[in-house]
Amino acid sequence: MSNASNSRENATDFDLSAGAPKIINQLFEHAGIRLNGDQPWDMKIHDQAFFRKMFATWELGIGESYMDGDWDCERLDEFFFRVTSHDLEQTVVGPAKIKFALEILRQKFFNLQSRGRAFQVGEQHYDIGNDLFASMLDSSMMYSCGYWSRAHNLEEAQQHKLDLICRKLELKPGERLLDIGCGWGGLARYAAQHHQVEVVGITISKEQQKLAQERCAGLPVKIELTDYRQLAGQFDKVVSVGMFEHVGAKNYPAYFDVVGKLLAPDGLFLLHTIGNYVTEMKRDVWLDKYIFPNGHLPSAKEIANVLEGRFLIEDWHNFGRDYDLTLMAWWENFERAWPVLKDNYDERFYRMWKYFILSSAGFFRSGQGQLWQLVLSKRGRSSGYRSVR
Repeated sequence: MSNASNSRENATDFDLSAGAPKIINQLFEHAGIRLNGDQPWDMKIHDQAFFRKMFATWELGIGESYMDGDWDCERLDEFFFRVTSHDLEQTVVGPAKIKFALEILRQKFFNLQSRGRAFQVGEQHYDIGNDLFASMLDSSMMYSCGYWSRAHNLEEAQQHKLDLICRKLELKPGERLLDIGCGWGGLARYAAQHHQVEVVGITISKEQQKLAQERCAGLPVKIELTDYRQLAGQFDKVVSVGMFEHVGAKNYPAYFDVVGKLLAPDGLFLLHTIGNYVTEMKRDVWLDKYIFPNGHLPSAKEIANVLEGRFLIEDWHNFGRDYDLTLMAWWENFERAWPVLKDNYDERFYRMWKYFILSSAGFFRSGQGQLWQLVLSKRGRSSGYRSVR
């Protein structure tokens, strides 16, 4: 029998009183998580390589170790709910602490979302495969938080979200709407069909552009493959759903200046974005490497600071807990579709995607993750604004 096999068979016999395993066990105990415990959120360690990987790189090591099959957990969403609720990153020890500091410096001194890097997330994430997203999402293929106030399922939640956005924007027939980060065209199609507006949608994903054009055929919708910094013209309304997370704090002033230039004097801009309840100087390295390269989740302070002197905040709506419901619905769809999808994706991808979706659900369930819709206007707008829910 190989050494690797012996390691996996004897993993439950490791000595928690010695070295790194003891330290790691103590860290997780703060969150009510036990190694090889009996609760559905406890970790089941299959290979002691987990300890080495976690001790070296923290969240990157935890994620990669899960992808490698070194550990499992019956309820990953509940595991991450406990991890994020107790801010375990504040207790990082060992080599990972040094790498945390280096990552903070990288974020501080380098523009990871420059124009030259803008298309990386499209190539790595959004171009994975339309079959995957079509199986996981609702019929409108909205890859952002649904609105569950009166919804009973994912389809209703996303339709209610689209309706909410259009009502907040006060769309009128004949207006021009710019959709920054249009995805697969779900909002563009809905706005054109239900509100008779002309839409220009932009994306940095070739696969999204191709499918969005097919789905919006016959409607006054144009889908362009471009970065927001290359836009010109003027629009009555501007919307951005689930794209601001890819802008990066260094580019916030330029982003809002571009929108200000494009938006008509009496126009409205709706920004739909994930937010972080604290300002963080670093990025989750696992997410950056495997899911969303160069991303950054804004805090309320970061957004408010950059809006000062640029836009009036007409409304700020938080329904972050709805993202937990949305993510769990996506996971159910993905799990149901896996017997077909596995012909195109391997087992390591399955574990990566499971880790991504369920860790995100725990992040929002804990309250660390927020979901904000801001309605913004120019100071000289002639009419008043009354928001809707």
